Amino acid sequence: MSELTRKAARHWRWARQDGLSTLIEEDDLRPLSRTSRAWRKWRWRRSHGVDGGTAMPVWLVGVQRSGTNMVVRGLEESPEVEVHNENDGAAFEHFRLRGDAAVQRIVLSSRHRYVLFKPLCDSHRVDELLALDTPTPGRAIWAYRGVDARVRSALAKFGDANLRVLTEIAAGRAGDLWQAQRLSPDSMQLIRSFDWGSTSPASAAALFWYVRNSLFFDLGLDRRDDVLLSSYDALVADPEAGTRALAAFLGMAWHAGLAGHIERRDAGTAAPVDLDPRVRRLCDGLESRLAVAVAAQRS
Repeated sequence: MSELTRKAARHWRWARQDGLSTLIEEDDLRPLSRTSRAWRKWRWRRSHGVDGGTAMPVWLVGVQRSGTNMVVRGLEESPEVEVHNENDGAAFEHFRLRGDAAVQRIVLSSRHRYVLFKPLCDSHRVDELLALDTPTPGRAIWAYRGVDARVRSALAKFGDANLRVLTEIAAGRAGDLWQAQRLSPDSMQLIRSFDWGSTSPASAAALFWYVRNSLFFDLGLDRRDDVLLSSYDALVADPEAGTRALAAFLGMAWHAGLAGHIERRDAGTAAPVDLDPRVRRLCDGLESRLAVAVAAQRS
């Protein structure tokens, strides 16, 4: 099956599952909107474009279903930002970044101020990506979402995929799967300690959230000033404050378009997802630790 056929089948499945409007929103499939944005970016390059080789690479990473598309949509409204999403064949292959040389060429040839990549499947490499040899040093945004909302979204979108992959990791059959890369010895031991034959898909999705978001601390990203931790829940609670923080981190002038697409809403009141008690304790602890890290960056 060709990649085009696989992509069409995947989009058809998601459209039937989530509704066509949701698919259009998430994958930015509105032709007029995309054409208008491309026109604005072309005009910006004509009048303000920077010299090739001076763009800043920006890496948007984190765990899938954490609201990263919302961040991309806001930044993409800025004509000074060139965006390469996971479905961009020039930068990605099967949702993984192409080799560093290919990515470097994209950055060095850009005449935008920023080149934004969303390599969620390469989040474990963000420290290496920040070391990519470019004239303007890169920056990274690690986006995260509360565990319960992320679990609901992941189950709706991917079913029991996290359960299946954690089962493979526990059995030592993960091989080169991106989900297993650079997990700490503690995380690997934790995964092996579960009986995956009796663990629910929800608990597996939550544990996946835990081990992948733990990389933020395991890789020392909390101690770097070139990495911003961005909370989905804080962003939707106060879109202007959240997008101002993103703009300030990147050295970009804030404008209303960065937040205009975000529907402001308070924290959800939905009941917590039913999780294995041990998984719940781990996730609640990490969620508190992430919130402390966000507060420390804001202050």
